[in-house]
Amino acid sequence: MAVPFRRTSKTTKRMRRTHFKLAVSGLITCPHCGATIKAHNVCPKCGYYKGRSVVSKKEKATEEAK
Repeated sequence: MAVPFRRTSKTTKRMRRTHFKLAVSGLITCPHCGATIKAHNVCPKCGYYKGRSVVSKKEKATEEAK
């Protein structure tokens, strides 16, 4: 097995690892209630999407009861 000729410095090691990170998914704040939600999805807290009510509170309450 090969042995490195020189020790890898902290800077070189850290520069190599700069691309080894998790990508943050597209999160936005709901303009209606201020909750953090995924982009282009209905807000699970208030049921609004693009400024209109898509899921009413009554429907949401019955879905949670199931």
